[in-house]
Amino acid sequence: MKTEHPIFRTGMGQDSHRFLPADSSKPCIIAGVIFDDVPGLDSESDGDIVYHAICNAITSLSGAPILGGIARELCRKDGITDSGVYLAKALATLGKQTIVHVALTIEGKRPYFEEKIPEMRRQIAAAMHIPESAIGITATSGAGLTDFGCGDGLQCLCILTTVQ
Repeated sequence: MKTEHPIFRTGMGQDSHRFLPADSSKPCIIAGVIFDDVPGLDSESDGDIVYHAICNAITSLSGAPILGGIARELCRKDGITDSGVYLAKALATLGKQTIVHVALTIEGKRPYFEEKIPEMRRQIAAAMHIPESAIGITATSGAGLTDFGCGDGLQCLCILTTVQ
């Protein structure tokens, strides 16, 4: 008798955006959470680097063109700029794969993330319908070695693990 073993897959995604000028009225939204102490991110959408990096990790698993295709169409045709909508569309492309872990690293000199990480985990868990315990978030200043570390913008890296 042949025993079926679970199939684990790993997707990797990245996203980055520059900050808008300080006088911009666009809010800075990261993982569905508003950060008041920095300007918004330069993007057609809300610029949520965490949701975008997760979408890109899902694309690496499903092959569906989420940000370059589905999200761009939603943004241009329907004016939808909420990255939570893009994430929901991305999740639908996973088929029978179940997300078991999401690892995120955010690089940027600003804002300070530590106090908002619990709220970010709650927002991601709700958006992805997974437990908060399945989400790890780290943040680094980049020590001034990149444009992100110098405060010009933010970058997020994502590794997403699924099982089928």
